[in-house]
Amino acid sequence: MRDVRASDAERELVVQRLQRAVGNGRLTVEEFEERAAAAYAATTRGELAELTKDLPGHLW
Repeated sequence: MRDVRASDAERELVVQRLQRAVGNGRLTVEEFEERAAAAYAATTRGELAELTKDLPGHLW
């Protein structure tokens, strides 16, 4: 599944998760900006998963 191409909706979900992480003090604004840019540039689900792997799952 990691090699499956990501959809625009999946990219948006990751960005929303990253926004929640900023709101919870788990990411800085700078980290958010870097990861959000990477999310919009991601082509696979695996690339998206890498952007949130260090964040707790209960935030989502």
